[in-house]
Amino acid sequence: MNSLSYYDRIGGAPVVREVVDSFYVRVLGDDDLKPYFDGVDMPRLKRHMVVLLCSVLGGPDPYEGRDLGEAHAGLGITSQHYDKVGEHLFAVLQAGGVDEDILRDVGLVLAKVKSSIVAEPTETAG
Repeated sequence: MNSLSYYDRIGGAPVVREVVDSFYVRVLGDDDLKPYFDGVDMPRLKRHMVVLLCSVLGGPDPYEGRDLGEAHAGLGITSQHYDKVGEHLFAVLQAGGVDEDILRDVGLVLAKVKSSIVAEPTETAG
């Protein structure tokens, strides 16, 4: 069994920074998602995302930023758009050669925090 953290296995902070840069290129190039980032301080957001992703991957520094629910409150993020963001993240991680076990665990984290970030269900009974 591999005793290295996911963070170490993928190459540490330099690789996480590359992943985050590629991720935001994809997200900002997506017409459905781009409006969420109007007026956002992207360098600051990227720094937060690097720290958050490093933490999720078992890096040396814990994430101490704002609560995810608080950070995304009022943005009206739909379940469909949340899933699209996840797809972009997975595509970037896969392109970077990240192993399946790491992808699976990142998926579990995304599923776990989804309810904190999504504003409301996209489908209603009717």
